[in-house]
Amino acid sequence: MKIIFVIVSMAGGGAERVISILANQFVKKGMDVTIMMTAGDEVAYALDERIHLLCIGGCSGGSLKKRLERIWRMRRYFRQEKDSVIVSFGPGTSFFAVMADLFLKHPFVISERNDPAACPHPRLRNLIYRRAKRLIFQTEDAMKCFPAALRKRGCTIPNPVISGLPEPWQGEREKTVVAVGRLEPQKNYGMLLNAFAEFYKKFPDYKLHVYGKGSLLKELQNQTVKLGISQAVVWEGFQKDVLSKIISAGIYALSSDYEGISNALLEAMAVGLPVISTDCPIGGSRMCIRNGENGLLVPCGDAGTFAAALESLADDPDYASRLGQQAAKIREQFSEEMVSHMWLEQLKAAGR
Repeated sequence: MKIIFVIVSMAGGGAERVISILANQFVKKGMDVTIMMTAGDEVAYALDERIHLLCIGGCSGGSLKKRLERIWRMRRYFRQEKDSVIVSFGPGTSFFAVMADLFLKHPFVISERNDPAACPHPRLRNLIYRRAKRLIFQTEDAMKCFPAALRKRGCTIPNPVISGLPEPWQGEREKTVVAVGRLEPQKNYGMLLNAFAEFYKKFPDYKLHVYGKGSLLKELQNQTVKLGISQAVVWEGFQKDVLSKIISAGIYALSSDYEGISNALLEAMAVGLPVISTDCPIGGSRMCIRNGENGLLVPCGDAGTFAAALESLADDPDYASRLGQQAAKIREQFSEEMVSHMWLEQLKAAGR
């Protein structure tokens, strides 16, 4: 089987991480794998040397000419690889892939990676998704957002937990709250800062460490000043080996307004961190967390409830430890081998 993954770039992100894991697994099984990057050549993940990397252009900057050239280059490659299965991630990338493959009739697999309600052009997206023989969703909630005709082609596959992670931390935990993710509106760090400010009144020996970069950095830094917590918040920026830096933290926090399945959350759970997450659409956190058993779920945008959850773990280290021990079991539940096998079955079905 020949597989062509299509993605904007491999510079970093949830979909990119999943592609890297699947591609590495598939070449180990003797498959011919290409990762086609439509708008960049940066690769942030370790890839097997047998994987073909193909960059067909840079960012278009809105240029129609550059977009048409992109489609032409994609089409030329698809013509050369007639017996391949094309796997595209998300509506934007899938639009270009489908346009490039007009009348070529490759089997298509399309994966929806985020909250479908956040798509600005749902009708166009659904039209593009009709081209797929198989649709991969992360959760049942995501699949329910689509018309029945598309749901018939769909299935749910969780994100894999990468193998080789460190063993869960066994020592005393630091008095830190950590968060990992882009500093963008979706992640709602503003709410997290409000929650931490409330929590900090009772637990002034704690610090909040935020790992990630994005357009809201200055705005969020200004918010910490207004809340009087600037001295307790550390902006760590993007870190490649973030797990080694957060594994001994006291609490992991995810504050998103919507999310697929957060890879950062999965990995935090896999190394035994006590986690708190918003119960955000499309149900990815709910799919991983059994509230009160292996983590805590709180309503989206509710800083008061999030602060109370932080307090409950800081107040009772034994409770936090029990949650972390149960969370670590996710590494078997969502293992690379199990998830890649599920994907492979869908690719085989699409190629028949």
